[in-house]
Amino acid sequence: MTEKDENINEELTEETQEFEGSKSQDKKNQKRWYIVHTYSGYENKVKSNLEKRIEYMNMADKIFRVEVPQKTITQIKGGRKQEKEEKIFPGYVLVEMIMDEDSWYVVRHTAGVTKFVGSAKKPIPAKDSEIKKIIHRSTTQTQKVEMDVKVGEKVRIISGPFAEFVGDITEVYPDKAKLRAMVSIFGRETPVELEYKQIQKL
Repeated sequence: MTEKDENINEELTEETQEFEGSKSQDKKNQKRWYIVHTYSGYENKVKSNLEKRIEYMNMADKIFRVEVPQKTITQIKGGRKQEKEEKIFPGYVLVEMIMDEDSWYVVRHTAGVTKFVGSAKKPIPAKDSEIKKIIHRSTTQTQKVEMDVKVGEKVRIISGPFAEFVGDITEVYPDKAKLRAMVSIFGRETPVELEYKQIQKL
């Protein structure tokens, strides 16, 4: 046997051991969460497509849940409240599954899926603790309020100690759903910080 043949045999043995080790690890933790990368804006479509493929290809015993973590956002436009769902992790879908060649194929070849998080040949399962936090966050997320307000506009305060006062917006903090306005109190201009839910546009 040549030195080249010996090297090839060693490489094959290492790959086999790695594969066997991977299989034994899978037996211990068969059901795991994996993170799938999708085309932006296709998250819900991927979830729908994958759920149909699971049913059509009888993979319910290997692919269990498909989740698109979302939170509720309340928008206030023209004095009207509108609620919409916003994705917590745009471009990603969570899949709980037993990883093998068949389940990998079903998920990887679902329309809209670009890849698994991890290497091309070895997807890396997410930590259960991280997934629990993500799912908990999506189910208990405090509503974020969005409002189309601008500096210079007038607003009426509808709650709090300055209710019924009118103010001129001087600063807007959309990430905090707050703003600062100048309010005339006893003939004196006073800066007041307000939450979006405390005001109404005039």
